[in-house]
Order: sequence, then C-alpha cells, then structure tokens
Amino acid sequence: MNTSFDTFRIVNTYGAFGSVTKERTEVVLEGTYNSSVGQSGERAQWLEIEFKCKPGSVGRRPCLISPYHYRLDWLMWFAAFQSYQHNPWLLNLAGKILAGDPSVNSLLAHNPFAETPPKYVRAVHYRYQYTELGSEAAGRGEWWTRRLLQKPYLPIVSEEQLRPVIEAQGWHWYIPEHASD
Repeated sequence: MNTSFDTFRIVNTYGAFGSVTKERTEVVLEGTYNSSVGQSGERAQWLEIEFKCKPGSVGRRPCLISPYHYRLDWLMWFAAFQSYQHNPWLLNLAGKILAGDPSVNSLLAHNPFAETPPKYVRAVHYRYQYTELGSEAAGRGEWWTRRLLQKPYLPIVSEEQLRPVIEAQGWHWYIPEHASD
C-alpha cells in the first residue's frame, strides 16, 4: 500500500519498522518455587511471567495498542535479538522478581510471584509464529505456535547468585520493609 501512495507523499510507515512480521523470537521469563532445580531445571515446575502486550502464552490474543507501546514489552522484544549480556537491565528485572519488588507488578499482565518471590528465575528463547487459520492449534484457541530455541536465554539464577551482580552495577537490591537486617 505504501508504495502505491508514495508518489503522493500522503502516507508513511510508522516507527522503526514499516511492516509487521509473521514470525518473531521472544524471551519468556519464568520462575519456580522449587528449591533444587538442578543445572538444567528439568525437575522444576516453571511458571511464566506474562507481559502486557508481548507474545507469551500461545492462547493469549495479540493486543492492539496505538499509537504508543509498552516500553518493557518493546525492550523484551529487542532483547531477543541479542544476548542477556547485551541487556544488563534484564538482570535487574530478574533480580527485582527474585527479591519480590512490588514495583515490577505494574509492568506485567500477570506475575505468578506477586505475593511470594520465586527461588529461581530463568529466561527461555522461543520462535513464535501466528497459527494458520483452520489449523488444529487455531481450533484450540491458540493464536501462536512457538518452538523452543536450543540454548536458554538467561541461565537459571537465584537471589544469591544475582544479588552481587546487581550491586556491582550500582543498582539497589529491593529489601522488603518487613525484612530485618
């Protein structure tokens, strides 16, 4: 459409990207209450942390927001193009979830750890695609299909492992008011 109207200079593409892709990679944050998860995390029950507008649960309908977007969701999308080492803010976010910082909850659609922080957090990397109309997945109410990419995005971390990293960056570790020193 834009090319057909371009000569009249009456329309343009919005934002950094002029089209919407049918496939994307996404970082999904997960946490667990399990105390011993092992190196691979296979023995743990992982719960997904849902963002307001980025793909997560395959059954959640894509949201429509305009003209603005949710900043954290946008940053999470861009983080998927790089490693967590290139996105140190993601470690801070994971640390806030591990510490039970309530300020994080307003940035999320659903935090299963809003009342009690998890013991461990990790981030996994998926490739998302829209489901095909008429497919079995669409019949089950799934908007997305997703495939786990080989490596974990952020390895399994605990408060004990992440706190020194956060403090070395000069960031403050959240300490609940009821905690005693």
